[in-house]
This record gives sequence, C-alpha cells and structure tokens, in this order.
Amino acid sequence: MQRALPLLFSALLALPAFAREIPLSAEKLTAIRPAMEEAVAKHQAAGIVTLVMQNGKVLHHEAVGFADIAKGRAMEKDALFWIASMTKSVNATAVMTLVEAGKLALDEPASKWLPELGKATLANGQPPARPITLRDLLSHTAGIATPKRAPSDGAETLKHYAASLVKTPLAFEPGSAYEYGFGPTIAGRIIEIASGMNYDAYIAKAITGPLGMKDTMFNPPDAWRARIARTYKPNDDGSPGLEAAYNPFVTSDASIKHMVEPSGGLFSTAADMGRFYAMIANRGELDGVRILSAKSVAEMTHAHQAGGKDVNYGLGWQVNLPGHPVCSAMPVGSFGHGGAFATNGWIDPQQGIVTVFMVQNVLVPGSGAPKDAFQKIVEQAAANATASR
Repeated sequence: MQRALPLLFSALLALPAFAREIPLSAEKLTAIRPAMEEAVAKHQAAGIVTLVMQNGKVLHHEAVGFADIAKGRAMEKDALFWIASMTKSVNATAVMTLVEAGKLALDEPASKWLPELGKATLANGQPPARPITLRDLLSHTAGIATPKRAPSDGAETLKHYAASLVKTPLAFEPGSAYEYGFGPTIAGRIIEIASGMNYDAYIAKAITGPLGMKDTMFNPPDAWRARIARTYKPNDDGSPGLEAAYNPFVTSDASIKHMVEPSGGLFSTAADMGRFYAMIANRGELDGVRILSAKSVAEMTHAHQAGGKDVNYGLGWQVNLPGHPVCSAMPVGSFGHGGAFATNGWIDPQQGIVTVFMVQNVLVPGSGAPKDAFQKIVEQAAANATASR
C-alpha cells in the first residue's frame, strides 16, 4: 500500500509556485568565493564550482582553483563533472514521468515489467514474503545487495548488468530494512522496458532535453571532454597537495563508452543541475515546462520507511530528518543528493533555494568541509534576509 505523505510535504503541495517571501541578494553571498579559495589553499579540493538559485533565478555562480593542476587549467563555471549518485535523483524523476503516464506503478510488483525480479530469492534460497516494487528499488529497501567489483564493470549493457544484480540473493526481505545500493539501476532498466527506448535516450527526451540541460550526458563526446575537471586525491608520498586520481567513468577516449549507469553515470555542470533542481523546487515546472506534477515531486522527496521506521531517503532523494540530517547546514525537510566524488545538490523547498557544489575528489580528507561552509553561508544569508524584513 502506498504510504501517506507526511504533513510537512502535504503542506508543501499547498505552497504557491516558488517561495518568494524571503528574497536573497547576490551581495549576501559574497562570502562564498573567499571560503572556497581558502578550501583550495588547504588542499581540500583542486577546484570548486558553486551555484545558488532562488525562485528559479541564479544569484551566484563562480569557479575557483584548477580543473587540471599540472596543465595550469583554471576551473571554469562550465566545467564538466562526473556527478555520480546525484544521477539517482534524475533517474527517479524519469521513473515518475512514466508513473504519471500510466506506464509504471510504484506499488505493483516490479516483476510486471522485469520478470526476472519474480525469481529473486533470499540467501536461504526461499522467495521473499512479498514482491519487490519500484518503490523498494528507488528507496534502497528492496534488499538488492551491492555487487562485487568485476572486470566487466562498465563494459556490459544496462540490460545484462541489471540481470546480474537480480540473480544475486537478496540481502533482506523487501521493505524490512534500508541498505544503500543498486536498486535504482534495476529501476533504470525498467525505464527502458516501459518506454521502449534506450535509457540515455529516454532521459534526454523526458528531462534533460525539455529543461535545456545540454551539458548533461552519460558519455561526453570529444567536444565536451576538454571541459571535464580532473579527479584528485592526496599525494601518495604524504606531502601536502593533491595529485590526479583514477575515475572509472572517464574513458581513454570518447569512442570507448562506459555502460549507462542509472545509479551514478551522469556528467553535468553546475548550471545544468541547477536547472534540474530549480524545476524540482518549483514543484515540477521551470520556465513554463512541466516535467512532473507537484504530487509526484512530493512523493519522491519525503522520507520513506523501512521496517516501520523513517529513513533519511525518499525515492532517489536524500532527506534531512530531525536529528538525522544528511546535509547538516541545511534545514529539516530539505532534500537533495551527494555524489561519490563529493559533488552535491540540495534544495530548501520552503525558501525556494537551490545549492549546487561541484568538485572531483576521492579520499581527500576534509572533502566535505567546503560544501558545509558553502551551504552555511547560503542559509545564513537566508536567515539575515528574514531578520531584515
């Protein structure tokens, strides 16, 4: 049975498009750049791009540091980043477009579209007590185990990779627990089946194309590759500084393509992701283009449950719960998603604020500190705006 929306999100449905009560100004955000430059000086990142929007308007968009240290290539505002698990929010939005079209349903057995799911078993070889649903897959409550690394990673088709995930015994009964994993990848395969299109083509048709997100894609061609920010890690010899690191999604050349990965394969820019989040913040519509209904946005972005308890995850979206925030600088009820290499996008729906933070870090100590500093400046600016009214 579909869970009732929490009161907070029912109230959100009643809000007018965009919250206009507490306007920010670009002047209130001038502290962001020096804070990010300080983070680069501390080797918490090689380079950073930050973006702030409110009510669909860009108030701040800046770049500091380097996209390529060795070549002296400065970070630019249109730098391309592997956004990793931020992809999950785009994936869930695509699922919801098909739910609204009547081609999918969140709470019916997902085996209706992917029959292999009906053969899934627990570790003891027994079938689960109830079928896996799309809601389970998108909220990481399906019991889909995290797969072991394999030489074929990235080389298979989405169809074959999803089939391998389904064959692995379930880690727990569907709906009984939460374990962050690859359920969204299987949901992405179901998008292909329900739409009759390749996954990346459907994402372009349903989301990135209508929103004008021309720099968001799974395998950047040559014309885009020069804009990819290099990934960095701490120096191996322990000396201060950063050195270039391996990124499995950046192939040796554009003709060698990584598997389209619904759980974390997109490349994008701060500006493009800002448009996506602004659409969500505006309850599914931006610049006269409606992607989803307000009801579907609320359904994705409220905290779901596992084993009868709230978890700080919705359908493809992380959610700040009281006493258990994902983004400590952002308020309760806000939502977004981070990525494996420290990228982050977050929405404060009550104030119509969008923050996008782009870096390419792996295993960098203090990597989250610049993001926290950035978001704290934004929220403080909002608080000051409120106090001055």
